[in-house]
Amino acid sequence: MIESFLFGFPRTTFTKQPSTSGSASPPPPPSKQMAGSIDMMLRDLNLEKVESLPEDFDPTTVIKDPVPPIAHDSSGLNGGHSVNGKEKPREIVLGRNVHTSCHEVTEPDADDDVTGEREAYMASVLARYRKSLLERTKHHLGYPYNLDFDYGALSQLQHFSINNLGDPFIESNYGVHSRQFEVGVLDWFARLWELEKNEYWGYITNCGTEGNLHGILVGREVFPDGILYASHESHYSIFKAARMYRMDCEKVNTLISGEIDCEDFKAKLRLHKDKPAIINVNIGTTVKGAVDDLDLVIKTLEEIGFTHDRFYIHCDGALFGLMMPFVKLAPKVSFKKPIGSVSVSGHKFVGCPMPCGVQITRLEHINALSRNVEYLASRDATIMGSRNGHAPLFLWYTLNRKGYRGFQKEVQKCLRNAHYLKGRLTSAGIGAMLNELSSTVVFERPQDEEFTRKWQLACQGNIAHVVVMPNITIDKLDDFVNELIEKRAVWYETGKLQSPPCIASELGNSNCLCVLHK
Repeated sequence: MIESFLFGFPRTTFTKQPSTSGSASPPPPPSKQMAGSIDMMLRDLNLEKVESLPEDFDPTTVIKDPVPPIAHDSSGLNGGHSVNGKEKPREIVLGRNVHTSCHEVTEPDADDDVTGEREAYMASVLARYRKSLLERTKHHLGYPYNLDFDYGALSQLQHFSINNLGDPFIESNYGVHSRQFEVGVLDWFARLWELEKNEYWGYITNCGTEGNLHGILVGREVFPDGILYASHESHYSIFKAARMYRMDCEKVNTLISGEIDCEDFKAKLRLHKDKPAIINVNIGTTVKGAVDDLDLVIKTLEEIGFTHDRFYIHCDGALFGLMMPFVKLAPKVSFKKPIGSVSVSGHKFVGCPMPCGVQITRLEHINALSRNVEYLASRDATIMGSRNGHAPLFLWYTLNRKGYRGFQKEVQKCLRNAHYLKGRLTSAGIGAMLNELSSTVVFERPQDEEFTRKWQLACQGNIAHVVVMPNITIDKLDDFVNELIEKRAVWYETGKLQSPPCIASELGNSNCLCVLHK
């Protein structure tokens, strides 16, 4: 059944759970104020009284942040619970309210410049935060971010407000930009995906979602009455685009691997042969790391009778879009095929320390989006207005340092370590799956939310995954598996749980090691 999306999100009821643990933040400085008018704040402030910090206050003291508190459900487990013999679906449970742990912004006291108390307080807060980041980075496994980088050489540029307004290929009146670096990065990716300089247009986005929003928008502008086709396992930003642009959308079934089911795709295409098709092809799905067969998608379109001028393909390559070109025998993502756009994230495999991405499309398509902006003395066809001018510098720096050979080595390392992790899990009797061409290892969901939060695992239903990135070492994987084995011994021997969950419906019988499928 076709879904017609309107702008806005469906109403969802969340269960808010109180925080159950966690150390208190250091007390804020004096003059704590509620939100209100400036006059009220000035009237209530006692500008003559200055309260000193305690004598034993040490601004260099760093307190170790514990694992973030968990939100317990009524069953004490993270899964669904049984009522009258029937399994209730798992609720979405939010973590703690950030307002309970936020660092408040308060009004400086009159003599802060003299006492230096506020500077000392802020130094303390930042020191604690840095310690927290170091601790959390040690146990980062579930999300596809490459944390192995060193950008010390770029610190000299952090004092500048670098903004790449408008079209990357047209310099605006704003002179503090990094377009020369941005276009260099875009040229590199255009070569990677086999598109000539005079045939492509693109820009460095603020995140991977923006790349998807732009790719789908280009498709919608090329085919205003087109129908969007995307597999159920596509990133949520694809369906967000459908809602934002008020597009008709067909959700296509997937194979057990997470790859798009082209038989179902064919059936849905037949229902709308009279309208152009806009297709999202996943170069690595979010949860299972599955790669849609681009060639089979194109063949399916042609078999139904869609000529190349009646469909537009956007390739969402957030993570694997940069890994696939360096994997032997992997299907090629190339503009020599009839695709319209490709997007990747810059903060994932590349390892940029700030969210960003790269979006490349055909130059012939972009005129439908472009508008001249006199204020900028430029043209704009982007989603955002101001764009982070520092991101191109980080990407340019990394691409120059590593090059094609450097990325190839990192890809091989990730795939090798992913196979190692999958082997260790299955040897321990833990059901797991690893798709070909993928570094995402999917396995049974841990039954302890604290363990899940410690290792920052991404979970969905009865499964969780680890995304093996260049910064994930064998030693870290061993630490994770050893702790998981210890925890499972507790979960399944205390009598609270009889056996590991069956994950055959999510990962297939051959990848499930429950009592039924061993």
